[in-house]
Formats: sequence, structure tokens, C-alpha cells
Amino acid sequence: MPEPIPHLWEIDHPYYCNEGNFYKIGLHDVYASWGDFEEAWGDADHDLNLVFRWDWQRDSGEFLEEGETPGPDILKVFWVLQRKAIIRSTECTVTEADEPAVKAWLADRAKTMAAIWEPFGVATEAGERDDD
Repeated sequence: MPEPIPHLWEIDHPYYCNEGNFYKIGLHDVYASWGDFEEAWGDADHDLNLVFRWDWQRDSGEFLEEGETPGPDILKVFWVLQRKAIIRSTECTVTEADEPAVKAWLADRAKTMAAIWEPFGVATEAGERDDD
């Protein structure tokens, strides 16, 4: 039985991804909430709008001055709009209460990425890895 997925804010992906697109300014949209993001991108075509990375960022508070409070959690989603070969990104403010909906949305998107790499046995189901 696979181990449960940790909280999304506990996952630290290797390396990082810059927002937007190096070759074209303006390909990064910011949404005030998960609901606003989901309204804009929730049902976007999975093949045309391929999610290749996501990061749930939480302010560690490490660089805060005394009396300052950490900023909100931010979900960054990185996309390839495959038909036109456009790299872009989005971000939205999220809360811990949003996590189940975010997990479900990401798991659904992961199925598309898994299908692309399926011949290599990288993933058989969203969230399940084959380490052989």
C-alpha cells in the first residue's frame, strides 16, 4: 500500500522554475484565491494546457523582522500550452482548507503527465511511482 501523500506545503521539489516565460513578458497570471484560479483554469483542456510542475510555497518566517507575520501560502502552477509551444505560469493564494481540492485537481492533471511517460513505467497512476 503506497504511503499517503504528505501535505502539499511539505513537499520540496528539486531545483525551481521561474515564473512566466523568459522569451515573452506577461505569461504569468496571479489570482487572489484558489476559487478564482479554479474558475479560470479548473476545466482547461489537459492536453492543450499541460501542467508540468507545481509548488505550494509557504513563508518560513526566516527573514521576517520582529512583529512581522508570514505572508499567505501561494500555489504556483507551471504549464506548457502544447499546441503553440508556450511556457507560462499561474499563481494563487491558497489556504490549508484548499488542500483537498488542490490535491484532487493536481492528481487529475498528473494523469496526463503519467500517460506521456507511461512507456517508461514512470507512473502507473497519478501519485504512484514505479522505482524499479
